[in-house]
Amino acid sequence: MSLILEKKKNIAYITIDNPTKANILDRQTSDEISEAWKEMWEDRNIRAIILTGSGDKYFCAGHNLAPPPDVTEEERQRMRSESVFWPLSGTVNGARIGASGNLGDHYPQINKPVIGAINGWAAGAGFYLMLTSTDIRIASKENARFKFALTSQGWVGSGPGATYLPRQISYSDAMKILLTDEPFDAEEALRINLINEVVPHDKLIERAEEVASQIANKPPIAVRMMKEFVTRFRETPVTEAWRVQTLMNALLTQMTTDGDEGRAAFLEKREPHFTGGIRTKGDQYPELDDAEWERLMEIRKTIE
Repeated sequence: MSLILEKKKNIAYITIDNPTKANILDRQTSDEISEAWKEMWEDRNIRAIILTGSGDKYFCAGHNLAPPPDVTEEERQRMRSESVFWPLSGTVNGARIGASGNLGDHYPQINKPVIGAINGWAAGAGFYLMLTSTDIRIASKENARFKFALTSQGWVGSGPGATYLPRQISYSDAMKILLTDEPFDAEEALRINLINEVVPHDKLIERAEEVASQIANKPPIAVRMMKEFVTRFRETPVTEAWRVQTLMNALLTQMTTDGDEGRAAFLEKREPHFTGGIRTKGDQYPELDDAEWERLMEIRKTIE
């Protein structure tokens, strides 16, 4: 096993556990993290996830670039060429499909919040993993380092890193990272808004747990749908995305119990208790006569 999966109350911890090999994403680790993402997607008790690496040097230093011992260089080059024209079924851009069909198996976007606790180097595919699968990023002041790590090898990379990076930070900062391929530390990552916080290394997991706990106490279905809305519709024109948001909100207020609980807790000046309850289908509203309908329409005009 090269991955540790733990669950404590409503929070899951995914730890890449291969520190002697820089916590790289070899085939075994990629398969294991893919299964972990699927499990987290479907576990109704998990409301937030912390992703980190073992040790104090590597978050994830990328893919295993060494070819299998029984594959010749000629065979490797041929497979790489043929994959352009004949990609395997069940893959997206050369990566196996995992929990989400949009991205590869080991760096999908699942519809639950993921806090990245960046404990050391995030390079290559580890950099991709941070960009694609984490929503909130907290980095170790002493140990976190970042590097695209492919341009200097003569590649642009086959993963989604170069696509996601300029969508998350400014164009000029993204281009400096991609074109110079220079490593940078946590303070620089904070300056360019690649991460949210920098904390002392010995406080890293503690701070990640604080953020995860804060999210886990929120309405779980609303949190899930908020993430889905942003990840799926952020490139959609505003009016269309706003319509989707409005429909999601109607579903939340009409078909879940958390909306009522939040409103009641606010009015009663108490802490809410969110369960993620879903309502059963109910009877239709009673028919209104013309006067009743006009009254409701007038009220709607004053509050909408």
